Amino acid sequence: MSNLEDIKKGSSSLELTDSDILDIPELPQESLTDTFQCVTHQGPLGQAIVESLIQSIQEFLNGELKSELEKLKFLRSLSSLSRTLPYDETTESFIRNHIADIVHKLNILVEEEPLHSLFSPVRQEVFVTVADFSYQDVRLLLGSDDRADLFSLITRSIITLPSVTTLTQMQEVMPFGSYNSESLYRQTFQAFSEMLQSLVIKDPHLENLDTIFKHMEPWLQSLKDHERERAAASMAQVLKCLSRNLSLKLPLQFQRLGHLVALMALLCGDPLKEVAEEAAEGTHYLLHITLRMKYITHDKKNRSLKEAMKKCRELLELYSIQQFYSCPFKIAQVFEVFLNSNELCQFVMTTLDGLKNLKHPCTQQSAGELLITLVKSAESRFEKVPEIMGVICAQLSVISQPRVRRQIINTVSLFISRPKYTDTVISHLLCHPVPYDRHLAELWRTLEVELPSTTWILWRLLRKLQKCHNLPTQEKMAYVAVAATDALYEVFVGNRLREATFRLFPQLLMTLLIQIHHSIGLTMSDVAIPSGLYTDQEMSSEVTPLCFAIQATKTLLLRTFCWQEFNIMEKNKGWALLEGKDCHLQGVSLLANALLERNHFLAHKVMYLLVPLLNRGNDKHKLTSAGFFVELLQSPVARRLPSIYSVARLKDWLLHGNKLFKVLALRGLHYLVRHQETREDIKSLSPCILDFLRETDEKIVLLTIQILLQLVRTMDFTTLTAMMRTSFSLFGDVRPDVHRLSMTLFGASVKSVKYTDKKRVESQVLGSLVPLLLYSQDENDAVAEESRRVLTICAQFLKWKLPQEVYCKDPWYINPSDVGIICKFFGKKCKGKINILAQTLMFSKNAKLPIRRAAVLFVGLLPSYTDHSELRMKGTDWIEDDLRKLLHDPEPSLRIIATQALLQIHKFGAERDPRETA
Repeated sequence: MSNLEDIKKGSSSLELTDSDILDIPELPQESLTDTFQCVTHQGPLGQAIVESLIQSIQEFLNGELKSELEKLKFLRSLSSLSRTLPYDETTESFIRNHIADIVHKLNILVEEEPLHSLFSPVRQEVFVTVADFSYQDVRLLLGSDDRADLFSLITRSIITLPSVTTLTQMQEVMPFGSYNSESLYRQTFQAFSEMLQSLVIKDPHLENLDTIFKHMEPWLQSLKDHERERAAASMAQVLKCLSRNLSLKLPLQFQRLGHLVALMALLCGDPLKEVAEEAAEGTHYLLHITLRMKYITHDKKNRSLKEAMKKCRELLELYSIQQFYSCPFKIAQVFEVFLNSNELCQFVMTTLDGLKNLKHPCTQQSAGELLITLVKSAESRFEKVPEIMGVICAQLSVISQPRVRRQIINTVSLFISRPKYTDTVISHLLCHPVPYDRHLAELWRTLEVELPSTTWILWRLLRKLQKCHNLPTQEKMAYVAVAATDALYEVFVGNRLREATFRLFPQLLMTLLIQIHHSIGLTMSDVAIPSGLYTDQEMSSEVTPLCFAIQATKTLLLRTFCWQEFNIMEKNKGWALLEGKDCHLQGVSLLANALLERNHFLAHKVMYLLVPLLNRGNDKHKLTSAGFFVELLQSPVARRLPSIYSVARLKDWLLHGNKLFKVLALRGLHYLVRHQETREDIKSLSPCILDFLRETDEKIVLLTIQILLQLVRTMDFTTLTAMMRTSFSLFGDVRPDVHRLSMTLFGASVKSVKYTDKKRVESQVLGSLVPLLLYSQDENDAVAEESRRVLTICAQFLKWKLPQEVYCKDPWYINPSDVGIICKFFGKKCKGKINILAQTLMFSKNAKLPIRRAAVLFVGLLPSYTDHSELRMKGTDWIEDDLRKLLHDPEPSLRIIATQALLQIHKFGAERDPRETA
């Protein structure tokens, strides 16, 4: 194998020839035509001897072999007979017809040998016999099940023998026979190795190598040093023999190259020096075989193969066999270039299996180094990544060495940072029970990812959660949503993806708030948990989807230095609000206002993020997004938003069937109307907004009034008069705030009437005087105060100057004289314009005002009126019962007023019917 230098000198040539894979440093230089040197024999045996051998063997097959001498004679007869196979048809026929009997007899002979001692050469002769038959292309160990069983038995019988030291000690204690145990063992083991080699001398498809490896694999991983050493030495000799007698042809049957390379690499790091040295030598021969295999199976014009071989040569110029067993991870560097995706997966799986070796910590270290080296080198050529992740997660619990744990987690970090595998790795990690155990939690918290990849990884994890929110409302919550939320929490705690967390803060915050909304009231029984996920553990009743979402949101705020916002939420019971079914949006508003107050920059980033997202997802998604967005409209930056993203969207929400959207829309308009730039757009919505004064929901009415108060100065006359009528209809509303603000709106409307339109609304203003006067005595101080203030506005509109007694806060019945002055003033001013007495009675009846208030005013107004025809027409029966009740009031002044009122009513009755008496 020579002239690899041609690759460096003539890289323009794409043609790959045999000469390109020759001359690898420190590989054997024998010609490929050299064959294995088996025992030479003297000339061919005569026919008589052959027949004698056949007869003897036949007798042995039919009888029992009791003595050692008989056994040896039988085995040596078989060996002698095998040499005649090339030229004797009788022998060939006999062997073909009796091969099953021969295999069965060999099986008996090996079973009869003691497993824990070596006192006879029978085993050795069995190995020699099998080898002799193999040289003649008769496979006694390959093919059928009984031959495979014999192979397994033979392997176990030699590998499991006690160590040489133990065998020697046993002979000293119990001398038996004339054989030296140590010498006999070495001869027997040599015969075993030669037997294995005989199987691969003519192995063009490598199917025999595959079988040998299958039988040797468990012994290569044995916990007993001497067993591992024997298996490694045997495998090294097999690879050496195969490398010197390569004659490969397609199709190649050996499909476990990655598995074999990894196993030999692990043995190169074995704590037993003899094992490591044997494995290193075998690995070097395996490289020779691998080069030839790849040459056979790859396209000769493939430039990647030439580049791989060039890299291999460069590495081998740096590494010697000794370095293979002193630094096993270098094997991964050398072999990686030749392993395909399936073989890479085999390598990784076998290496991960080495992590189970708790007896030898150094094997765990080697496995960790091999794994991280291979993943770094192979980059994105892996397949079956979910299976690899599954083994890694399963093995984390058995790895106690901090350095090895770090290497394994770094391996996951390498996989997850490759865009090709990111989603695959995340998906697998999310298929574990939550809350994550300490091993998986450590993995999420300690991911080591290069800065450019951090945002990508966190974004893909976030998208897993966001996709769940974009789906229509399901009967059960997707398990991925809960798992991704818990994973985000662990990532925030570890704080290894700090830069990405800051960069994606708006998306993270909103997604977690939406997850909180979806999780309200749910338990884990409301989650679509994959079957079998919790078979080994009981789910605590305290674990809910909501607790994961809340803890992730809290940790996000703390990790992004939003400490003041966090404290505001704590002091104002914001977390409890977020968790409430009916108050979730209040919690969202609280957090949004806290962020806007303490961190304008982040708040504005969230606002711009929400603009394109407000109409996405299901209703819970939209509501939470809208709730946060609306509060951010208080910012001056909101003026820059195009109308289509602000006012137009709020208009759509006004028409939404969900009442909560209407509330949010009005709240947003209330904030936007403060900005001069958006006021004109909102003004066009005045007729639509005015209709909301008739809503039954108090929040909607109050927000509507607040918006109209901002727009009242810009309204046209038609809208203004309509608003006056509607607001007047709310006088006396049972909701105190609605009552008060309706009067405020009415007063603002009166002040906004233009001079040219005053005559057209005068009757409306006059009609409001009695109600305002009556409500100035309301039990609610705020309502009474507002009533007096609006009454003053109306008086100014009419160019009246109210008497000071109107502003007295004491009840009228205490100072009848003050009531007289008030009634005299209003009776005089309203004469010829409005029957204020009749209006008092009728409004009191319709508004269901307390009778004491109406009675006082009624009595005070009577002297100003001589024409009682309207009263007689409308009737006063409705008030008489209430006045009679006042006759028993503990307040003397009220009893007097009630008496006076009843006398006047009866006077009306006498006028109505002269027969009626007082």
